[in-house]
Amino acid sequence: MVIRRSKNDRGTLYSKFFSVNKSAIRDAILEHLRATLALQAGAAQLARDEAISEESRAESKYDTHGQEAAYLAEGQAKLAGEIETSLALYDGLPLPAFAPDSVIALGAVIELGPRSRSSWYFLGPRAGGIELRVAGRDLLVLTPQSPLGRQFLGKRVGETVQMPGHSGTASGQTILSLA
Repeated sequence: MVIRRSKNDRGTLYSKFFSVNKSAIRDAILEHLRATLALQAGAAQLARDEAISEESRAESKYDTHGQEAAYLAEGQAKLAGEIETSLALYDGLPLPAFAPDSVIALGAVIELGPRSRSSWYFLGPRAGGIELRVAGRDLLVLTPQSPLGRQFLGKRVGETVQMPGHSGTASGQTILSLA
């Protein structure tokens, strides 16, 4: 459940509740990671096959095609391992409920911005940058290591974080809700 604290026409603070299914968000992240892992594992296997193929054998001391393919296969295998680690972390990630006065922590869904064009974020342990559409809302996965994720940690609904602007200047955005 998301708790949004707002002021009505008379300036009185009130809360507005609506539902957020964090399990659906976690499932969407896991689905995305599994698809990425399958793609990455396939690419790593292709690069490995290329590296050990007879056609990749060096014809001269300047021919580095086989070595380059081996480096590529190694990098892709490492990336696949990182994705597997992310899958394990998200699979066991607790999804805490946040009270109206809670501080933002791992597992939070955060609405940020002016009301007319708010943005939604999920604070996860890894795999930041994943863009999802869940229950009709666009959502961006952030990590505590990201600049915005660091700002969110410890903040509450109604507090402000700094967002970089297009002209290089920062603008304050208000945390509108938390789930």
